[in-house]
Amino acid sequence: MAGKRCYASIMAAPDLNLLVTLDALLAERSVAGAAKRLRLSPSAMSRALARLRETTGDPLLVRAGRGLVPTPRAIALREQVGQLVQQANTVLGPAEKPDFQHLVRTFTVRTREGFVENFGLDLIARLEREAPGVRLRFVQKSDKESAPLRDGSVDLETGVVGGTTGPEVRTQALFQDRFIGVVRLGHALSQGPVTPARYAAGRHIDVSRRDHDKGQVDEALRPLGLERTITVTVGGFSTALALARSSDLIATVPERYTGNLRTGMHGFPLPVPMPEITISLLWHPRLDADPVHRWLRGCVREVCAQQRRASPELE
Repeated sequence: MAGKRCYASIMAAPDLNLLVTLDALLAERSVAGAAKRLRLSPSAMSRALARLRETTGDPLLVRAGRGLVPTPRAIALREQVGQLVQQANTVLGPAEKPDFQHLVRTFTVRTREGFVENFGLDLIARLEREAPGVRLRFVQKSDKESAPLRDGSVDLETGVVGGTTGPEVRTQALFQDRFIGVVRLGHALSQGPVTPARYAAGRHIDVSRRDHDKGQVDEALRPLGLERTITVTVGGFSTALALARSSDLIATVPERYTGNLRTGMHGFPLPVPMPEITISLLWHPRLDADPVHRWLRGCVREVCAQQRRASPELE
């Protein structure tokens, strides 16, 4: 019985389109004028007025000479109806262009280490110029799971799109990157050509968030009968570069992603073929049409595009 009562109440709900009709009739005080305003025929508007009278239990507009005048009920409803129609138009219409100079909002961005060090300062400066009230909160990306984007704890993410990326997640390429070798200045590999044998013979730092310490570089060396000696495994690029800067260890890191972290060090192209990687922006579709989020994505893309492709010694 409760289900039937609920269904009956839904069926008895008023047609909200009648609010627009009533607003036009009260503004025009003319069936013909309201019909023209809403691009309806006079007969259709007359039928709508009849439905309004039935729904409200009031004549609303009555004949006075050649025109129509509102009843007391209609006068009482006019301001309220106008506000409701305006609010509906605001809710259902396109979002207004944000006032970026007075916008106050915080975005959480999840990245691997290296992104903030390379692109963070330029991005912050861009936001301070265009939207000084916008704040960024950078958090470390420890995995490729899409749960933080889904639950809203993260607004935007950078990284390589992988098999664990949620199928609904929106992605857009930022730039292509490649892995390079990096050593301290004065290291043996900073002089002369780096052959596969010289590269493999050194002591290496592996950057991995997983348990194993073999990756694409090792797969590329295997057909040549070569194998790296992994001395230490770390979880991030900055740690790998910090170790390489103060030792004879060799770090293998993405070039553009670690540009500023490698200042004062020697980088060289890997002596074995390696596929490039695509660094992308990732976000949840619920934010796709948000004009402020769209603006932020554009800022990140443009800041990344302005960074030069490679270090001079690697060209």
